[in-house]
Amino acid sequence: MQKTRDFHYRSLHDRDAFWREEAGRVHWDTPFQSVLDFSRPPFAKWFVGGTTNLCYNAVDRWLPTQGDKPALIWVSTEVEQERIYTRQEIYEEVNAAAAMLGELGVARGDRVLLYMPMVPEAVFTMLACARIGAVHSVVFGGFASVNLAQRIDDAAPKVVVCTDGGSRGGKVVPYKPLLDKALTLAKSPPASVVVFDRGLSPFVPVAGRDHDYATLRERHRGARVPVAWLESSEPSYILYTSGTTGKPKGVQRDTGGYAVALASSMEYLFNGRAGDTFFCTSDIGWVVGHSYIVYGPLIGGQATVLYEGTPVRPDGAILWKLVEQFGVNTLFSAPTAVRVLKRQDPALLKRHDLSSLRAVYLAGEPLDEPTATWISQGLGKPIIDNYWQTESGWPILSA
Repeated sequence: MQKTRDFHYRSLHDRDAFWREEAGRVHWDTPFQSVLDFSRPPFAKWFVGGTTNLCYNAVDRWLPTQGDKPALIWVSTEVEQERIYTRQEIYEEVNAAAAMLGELGVARGDRVLLYMPMVPEAVFTMLACARIGAVHSVVFGGFASVNLAQRIDDAAPKVVVCTDGGSRGGKVVPYKPLLDKALTLAKSPPASVVVFDRGLSPFVPVAGRDHDYATLRERHRGARVPVAWLESSEPSYILYTSGTTGKPKGVQRDTGGYAVALASSMEYLFNGRAGDTFFCTSDIGWVVGHSYIVYGPLIGGQATVLYEGTPVRPDGAILWKLVEQFGVNTLFSAPTAVRVLKRQDPALLKRHDLSSLRAVYLAGEPLDEPTATWISQGLGKPIIDNYWQTESGWPILSA
């Protein structure tokens, strides 16, 4: 506890020295000249003059020590498939995806919109964008065409990457038809669409516009795409806030400050360490998914679980089964998921060996005391609530 108090005190009273030290968790191709420029409040620039790259810090940097170690664990109870990717395999897939985007004319600063479910190819595409300095914008899968069209017009992507379909609770969601309609509604649709065909939902490719992900990926197998070293304040992604009305409000994230915040949080907030396995049950279409399914765990040298499914399918023990199967150390979920589990057979909490699990983190909505008490007593693990928002990008309160 005293260490936490000292840590907090130093962050407030010796701010520059504190964040200079935390920035050492990230690789900088060009060292930054100053920690913070706050000359134009409320606008701030972090790590001024420094250049870095999210993809390099998430993938390349760990290859010498973790190249053959699991880094992305994909489990889909929707299509009954699972696949484990090593850090080296992620590197190969990301380079191929980056070359694919390059073939379609995507360059540094261009936007790429993703309309995809919880599949590895979505993660590869996000990291590929980061690698080449393109700005990705992930839209939650299944959004209505009119909402998707609004985001396309606002982000003005050069390319859209989508899937034929997804699945939720055993029901297929046809992504491609929704996207096709959105592109007819959009005022400035992109010239190229890349479709990852999962064989879930029939679709008709649009000649001259649509490209098959697998074909492009095979064409660029073995590609090596140089890292684009971005100035710390250059944008990494655009993510539209949830729960708002009217015109979509896109939050544009920086690169350097975001990388440092995530790297720091993986240890000091989530008590993690390189080699851990981190399981966040969110969706990549939300900020929690960006930060703690994709970038945070990988930047921290951890394996991340990408789960396509619900907390109760095939039964209410599925999350605990995955914790045991993959030796999960940290579980990050939402109170709603816990309340759903609370309605299941209480014996399911005791079915699996959860000795690897150190703590459960909950966020996204208020955590009521009965729910917190139930999960805490049922698991015998610390339950840690945290508060943040799309605008902050990482937790700003935790207890």
